Amino acid sequence: MPLNDPHWGRGPAEDSKEQGREPQAQDDGSKPQQNQADQQPASEQPQDKRGEPRASDLDELWNEFNKTLQGILSGGKGAQPNSRQQERPAQDFSEQERGEQQDADGGSLPPTSGGGQRGYQMPLGGSPVKGIIGAAVLGLIAWMASGFYIVPEGQIGVVTTFGKYTKDASAGFSWRMPWPIQDAEIVDISSVRKAEIGIYGGAQRLKEALMLTDDENIVDVQFNVQYRIKPGFAKDYLFRTRAPDESVRQAAESAMREVVGRKAMDSVLFESKQEIAQDVRRIMQDMLDRYHTGIDVMSVAIQNAQPPEQVQAAFNDAVKAGQDRERQINEGQAYQNAVVPIARGKASRLKQEAEGYKARVVETAKGDAERFSRVLAQYQQAPRVTRDRMYIDAMGDILSRTRKIYVDSGNGSNLLYLPLDKLVEGTAADAAAQVREAAAESGAASSAAAGQKAARARAESLDPRQMLRNRTR
Repeated sequence: MPLNDPHWGRGPAEDSKEQGREPQAQDDGSKPQQNQADQQPASEQPQDKRGEPRASDLDELWNEFNKTLQGILSGGKGAQPNSRQQERPAQDFSEQERGEQQDADGGSLPPTSGGGQRGYQMPLGGSPVKGIIGAAVLGLIAWMASGFYIVPEGQIGVVTTFGKYTKDASAGFSWRMPWPIQDAEIVDISSVRKAEIGIYGGAQRLKEALMLTDDENIVDVQFNVQYRIKPGFAKDYLFRTRAPDESVRQAAESAMREVVGRKAMDSVLFESKQEIAQDVRRIMQDMLDRYHTGIDVMSVAIQNAQPPEQVQAAFNDAVKAGQDRERQINEGQAYQNAVVPIARGKASRLKQEAEGYKARVVETAKGDAERFSRVLAQYQQAPRVTRDRMYIDAMGDILSRTRKIYVDSGNGSNLLYLPLDKLVEGTAADAAAQVREAAAESGAASSAAAGQKAARARAESLDPRQMLRNRTR
């Protein structure tokens, strides 16, 4: 047995007494120490009846981790009141551990205050280098874990390496190198964005809405633009243009001024709003493509187009006068449409009647000329007979259209032969004329009396004696 052995010169009884006194010497008012069996190495722990160690390897690893963590928190110094570094009795150390401790302390074991030997101080929490390494490992793990990120649906992640574009990340769970090596910016490419020009109040909005037309008039045009980021062009939206949304506003204003400057005021206010919106969208898209903004212009809608507020009243009067002019023109056009067809119909009827009269007269003249030619031929053959025949035909034609009274003068009597049929017709015509005159004079109230009078006149006209008296008068 070496001289440095703490059991040299002692018997088993003294060792047991010393071991019984050591827990009391170590109790200095601090926290109760752990079980001595827990502080011994696993190779020296007592075994149960089955021959297995009391602590598993997992427990040892967990204890070592806790010790290392406490050493990091305590700065790698000696044991603190809350640390796991505790004193162990001298008899619990092996000869190799005693030698290492003596070399570290530069001499023999120091005696205790009670005249005996105190236990060795064995730091179980680890060295400062170990703590720094553990902290570095934990920091590295946390730093690498910060590279995980999630890209929502309908969006895209733009990954940059030291500020330079690297790739696009689709929707889902992704990983990149942590900052500051790589960075990821999420860009929404599915939602529709909106830019409004001159719609809200303010001096700037009023100024951007005033535009000059081709006929040197000023109009207030309020419109909005709907746009979104093109799929696959998120890098252009982020890096090729400094302020892409502001570029959309400026391009919209510039395109609208260009299109309005080629139109007249009435065309902008009333006629060509849809055409203007289509032209503005086309010019805007060309302009944004030249700037490499990665923006797709979906639609341009003109909300309102009107004169400036300062001349709104005068413009309303001019519009009202124009509307009155249009109304009068429409009324004149309607009157023309109603009168001209009637006049054209009358003219056509008169023309057709004239054409008919012309044809009738011409044909009659031709017939008379032909008949005269035939009569001439007959007259040349028999002049007397032809002359008598012509006289008889002429008298027959004349007498057939006149009233005739026959007087039998051969026997010296005064008996008259009257044409009763002609007299009846003439009397009826006179009675009808009298009835019309009476109706016109007396009106509807005396229509019955006039009818009776006409009936009496008609009855009297049928009497031969009355007719004779009327003729003699």
